Amino acid sequence: MLRIVHDRLTAEEFITLWSSVWDGAPSIEQAELAMKNSLFRVTVFDGDKPVAMARMIGDLGLCCYIKDVIVLPGYQGKGIGRILMEELIGFVRSHGVPGTAVSAELCAMPDKMPFYAKFGFSANEAQRMRLFIKAK
Repeated sequence: MLRIVHDRLTAEEFITLWSSVWDGAPSIEQAELAMKNSLFRVTVFDGDKPVAMARMIGDLGLCCYIKDVIVLPGYQGKGIGRILMEELIGFVRSHGVPGTAVSAELCAMPDKMPFYAKFGFSANEAQRMRLFIKAK
């Protein structure tokens, strides 16, 4: 039985889920800091096993950014990604300033863009720019 949990994803669970779909998992220290500073985290569990997660960063007044939407490969195509997105969007609706709009952004690979379009996301002309800054 699947259950949805808010703001309890651990750094270890995050790294396990990350490693199921991407290379180059962050260190435990990075993951702990990321979990601590996330605006909102949602995890889907199958029993005691985390099978999907997503998190949001931002200020919630003007903007938020959806990060790390992950569904274990064996659980993909079962509507779990939709659950994650609905939870994230619902969080913004219930925690933003009433009567105002909050800009929600995300970065998606081209093959995932149709999924996000179902929720109203659309691409714009802006190009994503990135710089990795080495911490001392």
